[in-house]
Amino acid sequence: MIYDPVKHAELLVDYCVYAKGGERILVAASTLALPLVAAVHDALLARGAMPIVRLEYPSQLDDFIRLAPKALLANLHPVQLAEVESLDGSIRVLTPTPPSNVAPDRSALYRRTLAPVARERAKRKWNLTLFPTAYSAQASGMTLQAYETFVANAMFLGDADPVARWGEVRAMQAQLIERLSRADEVRIEGRGTDLTLSVKGRVWANSDGKRNMPSGEVFTGPLEASANGVIRYDLATVYAGREVSGIELEFRDGTVVRARADVGDDVLQAALDTDEGARRLGELGIGTNFGIQRASKNILFDEKIGGTVHLALGNAYPETLGTNVSALHWDMICDLREGGRILLDGEVFQESGRFV
Repeated sequence: MIYDPVKHAELLVDYCVYAKGGERILVAASTLALPLVAAVHDALLARGAMPIVRLEYPSQLDDFIRLAPKALLANLHPVQLAEVESLDGSIRVLTPTPPSNVAPDRSALYRRTLAPVARERAKRKWNLTLFPTAYSAQASGMTLQAYETFVANAMFLGDADPVARWGEVRAMQAQLIERLSRADEVRIEGRGTDLTLSVKGRVWANSDGKRNMPSGEVFTGPLEASANGVIRYDLATVYAGREVSGIELEFRDGTVVRARADVGDDVLQAALDTDEGARRLGELGIGTNFGIQRASKNILFDEKIGGTVHLALGNAYPETLGTNVSALHWDMICDLREGGRILLDGEVFQESGRFV
């Protein structure tokens, strides 16, 4: 199918942030996403909401982090926080561009500075989505037309009623959560991976497209001191504008005690030094979207691949009852589709990427 920014905008406005008259909704994106931004702007106005549009040129954030004096990177301007406090919701649009040459330690510093903004934004309606760009197509090994189709299909934009399809996703994931909620211990086994952690007493969230579009995952916050063992993340990710791949982590009583990456190890080490909470897990997520079967080097899509798990270092989501606090939240993906397993209290829950 052909990607249609108007259909995408309608799904974001009506379903993801369910905009109401009088609400202030931030629309943040780069100029690469202008067709989608314009469609979202018009859709919000048609529903009586007030769009607050924030546009950047594609490398603006990287340029700021790279060139700004450290005093600017380390100090949050009151207006930045006040604006988020004035909002009812936000829609942020990713527009992938080539990797940057920003120093990882400077990115970590600015991430710590913006942590209060991120916490305030999380208290309101929010959605993170993607507009297909030429670079994102190239990075995924597709033509732009093929990538646009990939994006549209992942969001069900070609369906007569995309909202109904996301309702089906919600119902399927509710069945998984019913079983997961009875588990105390989760064990993940795979190539280079044998990790156990506890989810006893924690809440599993049903990610049905409201916060991420596309979506398709269930997630929780593991007990902060429970992770023990090793894990290898098979799929490459892009973090702080840099590609990182071949990540291996060893946990002892919830804390990363050894870490390495085949590519981008300096980015990984800087991220781990972000703050005290950066070496603990904030999220365990299980991908359920079997309509996404190929990696595209974009976490918004890749963490939803059916048959994968992702474990995020850093900040936990409060609705899961996770308590880890950090300016970092980095999802890393472990592919279990070739012989991997998830066990719940010793019982196989998923094998070779399929729920048993």
